[in-house]
Amino acid sequence: MSVETYKGSCQCGAVSYEVDADLDKTVSCNCSRCRRLGSILTFVSPASFRMNSGEGAMTEYQFNRHMIHHMFCSTCGIQSFAHGKGPGGAEMIAVNARCLEGVDPDKLHPKKVDGASF
Repeated sequence: MSVETYKGSCQCGAVSYEVDADLDKTVSCNCSRCRRLGSILTFVSPASFRMNSGEGAMTEYQFNRHMIHHMFCSTCGIQSFAHGKGPGGAEMIAVNARCLEGVDPDKLHPKKVDGASF
């Protein structure tokens, strides 16, 4: 795959966005949060992410070192993306590929990341 534009959203559609992402670069993390959510994540720069709706419809959750802002829909509870600083200190958006339209998660080959050890 290469960089393509995808539409993403929560389950109810209150939160929606577009993202330019390369889904050949996905990860599956075993931290306590990702493991429970079953997220398959792709990381992009803030310039590659555009909110369409739902700016005021989200609630934030932070844990561990409080570096990542886990955003979820206040109506349906789905966390479709998060934002914060990556390991190198650069701003990033972590998008849950399971929330992208037309993406079959079974066709993705995420790299396993030991987030439980961070």
